[in-house]
Amino acid sequence: MANRLAESSSPYLLQHANNPVDWYPWGEEALEKARAENKLIVVSVGYSACHWCHVMEHESFEDKEVANVMNRFFVCIKVDREERPDIDQIYMNAVQLMTGRGGWPMNCICLPDQRPIYGGTYFPKKDWMNVLTNLAHFYHTKPEEAIEYAEKLTEGIQQSERLPVVLAEKTYTVQDIKDIVEPWMTLVDFHEGGHNRAPKFPLPNNWSFLMKYAQLYNDDAAMVISRLTLDKMAAGGIYDQLGGGFARYSADGEWHIPHF
Repeated sequence: MANRLAESSSPYLLQHANNPVDWYPWGEEALEKARAENKLIVVSVGYSACHWCHVMEHESFEDKEVANVMNRFFVCIKVDREERPDIDQIYMNAVQLMTGRGGWPMNCICLPDQRPIYGGTYFPKKDWMNVLTNLAHFYHTKPEEAIEYAEKLTEGIQQSERLPVVLAEKTYTVQDIKDIVEPWMTLVDFHEGGHNRAPKFPLPNNWSFLMKYAQLYNDDAAMVISRLTLDKMAAGGIYDQLGGGFARYSADGEWHIPHF
């Protein structure tokens, strides 16, 4: 049977409308249920073109074992970041503070009053089950500690939005720049361009910087890798040969398979 997302206009939420998870869209109905039943909230944020969002849905949100745990101990809310970037930004800040990284799917566990206490991005099924059961037990047995942690995290989120004032004046030399470029050049792929890893990301600021560096300091290697990268990107599958523009990144190491 379809859950409450079946009434949504969002393509991303509609993708989850037949999950066994009792998803709610973001709104007062879900938030009031969490407060009334004193349940933790799962805020799960993604968007329709997100590859790992689909992977986590298939592994966890379509799984009845996982859904039973989520439905029993949590109020589960699905958010389309393209419709609600404001909600996404709040919880992404929290996840970045907790883990040092961010991305989608973004899954945040919150108190009934919506303050976050734990979060992350993609979780394999086993890890997600461990997170759910451990946090449900933690909140049931040590609610005061959960509230205390939420208060500290909320304070951290507020402080993270304040821009520090830098008063010191620093000078930079040519050697400072070379100390950046030389170890960087050991990480590039002189066969396929980009960094020697997969997936490959366009990272336009990197190649713009390297081309300027190559011109200023007559560095042939920096110019070769920059030109090679741009040629490979343009000849590969992430460039739209009809409409122009590039996809977000290549899912392989040869720029062939775009991640739309």
